[in-house]
Amino acid sequence: MSTLSDLLAEHTDLPGAAVDHLQRVVGEWQLLADLSFADVLLWVGTESEKNRSEGSVICVAHCRPTTASTAFPEDAVGTVVSESEHPQVLRALVEGRVVRGEDETWREGMPPRKEAVPVRLDGRVIAVLSRDTNLSHQRAQSPLELAYLDCAEDLCQMISDGTFPIRESRSDTNSSPRAGDGFIRLDTEGTVVYASPNALSAYHRMGLSSDLVGQDLAALTRSLVTDPFESSEAAGYIRDTLADKPGRRMEIEARGATVLLRALVLKPGGRHVGAAVVVRDVTEVKRRDRALLSKDATIREIHHRVKNNLQTVAALLRLQARRTGNDEARQALTESVRRVTSIALVHDTLSMSVDEEVDLDEVIDRLVPMLSDVAGVGVPVTIRREGSFGVFSAERATPLVMVLTELVQNAIEHAFDPGITGTVTLSAERSARWLDVIIHDNGRGLPENFDLEKSDRLGLQIVRTLLGAELGGSLGLHPGSGGGTDAVLRVPLGRRTARY
Repeated sequence: MSTLSDLLAEHTDLPGAAVDHLQRVVGEWQLLADLSFADVLLWVGTESEKNRSEGSVICVAHCRPTTASTAFPEDAVGTVVSESEHPQVLRALVEGRVVRGEDETWREGMPPRKEAVPVRLDGRVIAVLSRDTNLSHQRAQSPLELAYLDCAEDLCQMISDGTFPIRESRSDTNSSPRAGDGFIRLDTEGTVVYASPNALSAYHRMGLSSDLVGQDLAALTRSLVTDPFESSEAAGYIRDTLADKPGRRMEIEARGATVLLRALVLKPGGRHVGAAVVVRDVTEVKRRDRALLSKDATIREIHHRVKNNLQTVAALLRLQARRTGNDEARQALTESVRRVTSIALVHDTLSMSVDEEVDLDEVIDRLVPMLSDVAGVGVPVTIRREGSFGVFSAERATPLVMVLTELVQNAIEHAFDPGITGTVTLSAERSARWLDVIIHDNGRGLPENFDLEKSDRLGLQIVRTLLGAELGGSLGLHPGSGGGTDAVLRVPLGRRTARY
């Protein structure tokens, strides 16, 4: 599906300022659709000015209401229509005024009520919004519906005037309150003239014991909020909106309840008629968020402490290795330091992660210098990574890092003759089902008659155990095509165990 910007660039020659304004309109129009009980569609003339007289418009965006049944079961984006199909849209685009449909056309049992509103910027009509209402589910209009429709008419007129949405508007469409969450209508003095049941419930949860209608909303909100700074800020937010000063949504807390406020000044035709306030009780959402944040912080702290403990163990083993006179014991302790360090790196990454997943590329890039330092060979070995290993769950990341560490270390220690520099390359290729890794060295190659199944090396035994018991993967050691040795590793990827 093409984005709004893509469609505008393909079918119009609108300037950047006009495109930005239409993006703002689309960012705000869920509220308009809900207040209108109608589908809202955005239309532009194909190739802008030239085709207005030719009668060709295209739908570039479509918003359905959450408060009523849709008039269009199928998405209308990309639909090109002529003047005969949508005459009110073409007339609004050319004449620059609100145009209502002259007749009602039934389609599949749905009789939509049509209305077209010109979208104006700096005095110029750049697009048209159409409101199409599904009348097949029309009910007797209640005070709530009348309040919604009255506010929708004011917002449509402001869109036609070019005063809504304002340039400074940057609403968060994912978390801003919607009309159904709670709706309050204010007069020019800031007095509540209508409050929906949900809005009244939100204020009751903050401690209000009376009705909202007839109250000064700014003063009332200030009296309910216990924190002096927040109470003044909340009252100032509502008064600034009435004074036509732009503001973002605001979150207030009172008596353990948390409520989101979003206020919009209403000035249809340049005449100040009050403001609309949408409210949402987010008390339970905030409680769950705080619980999740606390749990997440606890888990990260546990990983941090495990990492610190493992580093302490590695330091003690390193100290013991330095004090050991037996070469074989010193080598075993050094290998243990490497293994403990690789596990500590995984926990270090998890302690900084927002979820229980590990970026394996990051861990390997941090591990490579350590492997070179503890290689125990007399010449430098270059280690490179090619491709991406991706992200793994914590439970699979630790054994996989251990496997890769052992295979790289095995190549460093056994592939190269004394005095000859070498290179070890980790090549990763990831598909939807598998992670394939080839650890290639340009060393002397495998010993004659080498059998992986019969090998008594501790490192290879660890690899085989982890692959079989933890990862469900496979390993093969083969001569490299250009010399050296290839350790070929395949690990299955499942939906629950890894992602890109």
